[in-house]
This record gives sequence, C-alpha cells and structure tokens, in this order.
Amino acid sequence: MIPVPSGVRVWLAVGHTDMRRGMNGLALQVQEALGRDPHAGDLYVFRGKRGDLLKILWHDGLGMSLYAKRLERGRFLWPTTAGDAAPISAAQLAYMLDGIDWRNPQLTYRPQAAG
Repeated sequence: MIPVPSGVRVWLAVGHTDMRRGMNGLALQVQEALGRDPHAGDLYVFRGKRGDLLKILWHDGLGMSLYAKRLERGRFLWPTTAGDAAPISAAQLAYMLDGIDWRNPQLTYRPQAAG
C-alpha cells in the first residue's frame, strides 16, 4: 500500500488515460488537462480503457513517484461524472485498490457466533 499521509487530497482523473504514459506524461496531463500542480503533494489516480489497471502519481516533496496496480480479475470502479477530476478520500482510495466498491462499501462477512 502507498504510505498516504493524513490530509493528502486524492483526485481521480475522470475518463480513460493512455497507460503507456510514464511519470512525465502523466504529470503533464495533470498540469495541462486537469489544470492542477502535479508537485503540490496530491495523489492523482488514472485508469486505463480496459479498467483493470491504475496508475497513481504522487510528489512527496522530494521526488515524483509512480505506482501501478493491475487487477487479475474484474475492473476498478470509476466515476462517470462530468469534469476532469473527481476528489475522493484516502479511505476510498484504499477500498478501490482492494477492488471493493468504494462508492458504497459493505461488510461482506459478519460473524454469527462468538468464539
């Protein structure tokens, strides 16, 4: 898991992104298409067209990091909102990275008996 500090903002780049892009290409997309500063310390999450690959761009104050996660089965849920970027919380990002519906997380197991 990415060591996300408390208070960091997480932005989903709405739509599909060319997953061949690297760190510099995604930083340029943040700057030009989203109109945000890629060096401000926020996390920017990008999803590919197939939906099974995510890339996360983060500048921690010392340097730029690029994280990638691919699901072996299923797809990452993605918003269909209008606009360029959608904010989510760090907890919602953790759900998303685990393949859980981050929009409405539900408890999947409840113990029936103690012990």
